[in-house]
Amino acid sequence: MQVLFVLIAILALIAGWIIITYNSLITARNRVDEALSDITVQLKRRFDLIPNLVETVKGYAKHEQETLEKVIAARNQAMQTDPSDIQASAQADNTLSATLKSIFALSESYPDLKANQNFLDLQNELTDAENKIQASRRFYNNNVRVYTTKTQTFPTNIIANQLHFKSYKYYEVENQAEVEKPVEVKF
Repeated sequence: MQVLFVLIAILALIAGWIIITYNSLITARNRVDEALSDITVQLKRRFDLIPNLVETVKGYAKHEQETLEKVIAARNQAMQTDPSDIQASAQADNTLSATLKSIFALSESYPDLKANQNFLDLQNELTDAENKIQASRRFYNNNVRVYTTKTQTFPTNIIANQLHFKSYKYYEVENQAEVEKPVEVKF
């Protein structure tokens, strides 16, 4: 009779461990999905600000059409990227960030533009959006790290493998040299 109680207690402990482990994996996966969604929200905010910025700059820098067209093209490309494709999304996002830097560099050549309150407000909004995007990326990568660690460490990896928990990729820059090069402004 005591053997039966010990066996039942052992089975109950194993079942409890499986349930707790499964629930922790689900929680970690949901946090990664939430973090990816946060990136998408911040990118949408930036996408919405860009046309206003371009229109403001157009009034001052009519002959800088090529720079403005590059910004709009980069924005459109980034908007068309599937947010679940982390590599493509990161690459399009980095291209857009680089083209936005060229608009801010243009403001140095146009003192009236630099002093325009609409431009300054939009520049501040975009700077804030960029900061929030960076924070969202860090939050996402942190959650991917936690999730990946859970799915790869013993004994949790046994349940993760048996229940086919998929892996996530980090949100990272594909070409570091492209990000580090200075913005080129031509007149």
